[in-house]
Amino acid sequence: MTVPQLPVDEIVAAQRPYRRDAARNYDALLSAAREVFAESGAEAPLEDIARRAGVGIATLYRNFPTRRHLFESVYADEVAALCRVAEEAAALEPWEALDSWLRRFVGYSVTKRAIREAMDDESDIFQACRESMYRAGGPLFDRARQAGRVRADIDFDDLLRMVAGITATNFLDDAQRDRVLGVALDGVRAAR
Repeated sequence: MTVPQLPVDEIVAAQRPYRRDAARNYDALLSAAREVFAESGAEAPLEDIARRAGVGIATLYRNFPTRRHLFESVYADEVAALCRVAEEAAALEPWEALDSWLRRFVGYSVTKRAIREAMDDESDIFQACRESMYRAGGPLFDRARQAGRVRADIDFDDLLRMVAGITATNFLDDAQRDRVLGVALDGVRAAR
């Protein structure tokens, strides 16, 4: 399965600088922002992100003129990574492919939760990301269903909402979250 060019790919490519040193700073800022937002929430000081990325605050603002632009860029980058995982997982057995992608979706959801309030559901970037995510993960779901591995009474949207609901809950640790996710996914599997 090859995932076609997705709207989020265009967004990420348009935002990333071409010069190697600028691209390196951009990537470091995205990585630092992802970590800081996951740890401290959407109101984390931008200075903390710049410091963690090893750049000055002016470099952060040169790449991301507003906090919203940084949120959208982190979000788009996370969705692009999630879409790449779908393409990689496609080589696996149908249920294993879907399970692998959903577990990565959980990681994406943790970051997403930190910036969710700051995003506008109607923004072009949010809509492009949502479309890309469905176009990347949907075929994994369809393949698992066609193989008889997924219950017939749910659809892909139901599954994503269930997993997103799980990630919205606070857990003692990642292990507990993974156990709860495993129990939920056992309920998605078709009876054998």
